[in-house]
Parts: sequence; C-alpha cells; structure tokens
Amino acid sequence: MIVSIIDYLRDRLKYVNRICYVVMAGVAVWGSLVAYGNHHAHTQIEQLPFFWSIFGFLACTIIIIFSKWFGHSGVMVKEDYYGE
Repeated sequence: MIVSIIDYLRDRLKYVNRICYVVMAGVAVWGSLVAYGNHHAHTQIEQLPFFWSIFGFLACTIIIIFSKWFGHSGVMVKEDYYGE
C-alpha cells in the first residue's frame, strides 16, 4: 500500500513540488500576517513581516554550514583509519 502511494507521488513529482511550495508560502503568509500580531514584539525589527521566517532560515543555514566545516575540519576520519 505504502509503496503504491510513493510510486504514485513519484510519477507526479512536478505537481507534488508545486503543492508543497504553495503550502509553504501559505503557512509563511498566515504565520507572519494573520496568526502573529505585532503587539507582542519586543524590538522594532520583530515588527517586520516575515522576520521570524527569515531569521529561522538564516539560522538553519548557518548551523548547516558550520556543521559541515566542523565535520570536515577533523571530526570525520578516513575509512581506513583503524586499518593504519
């Protein structure tokens, strides 16, 4: 059953991507303009629309870049590390 659903969605990947983009945009607009009022903002920058969406995206991007740098700087070892 699950495999047939995955195959069905994989065959229509273009439409699935479009639907996901529309849903993400709808959630961002709803969260920034409708669900969150500016009356709880502590600073001026928090009153900008989409501030927390942009902040979260940039924070995740920085964490990913830092993690990749940290991993490649010495945490990751060669496959034959124990064989040497």
